[in-house]
Amino acid sequence: MVGQKSMIKKAKNKKNEIPELLTLREACDVLKCHPNTLRQWDANGILPAIRIGTKRVRRYRKDDIMKLLKQKK
Repeated sequence: MVGQKSMIKKAKNKKNEIPELLTLREACDVLKCHPNTLRQWDANGILPAIRIGTKRVRRYRKDDIMKLLKQKK
């Protein structure tokens, strides 16, 4: 898919600009998906989230996101 390849290329170009831990919204922006998709991926073990603080907010590792993008090639 052409769109997927360009998404991966853009993500690789911005790899150094991406923080080590991303919020749900930031991860959605990188992966071009809906927040509910990431929540499902977390529940299914596709892209695990780290839970932080008493509110247990989700954070996603940059390395996990980049690995997922490479698998989707």
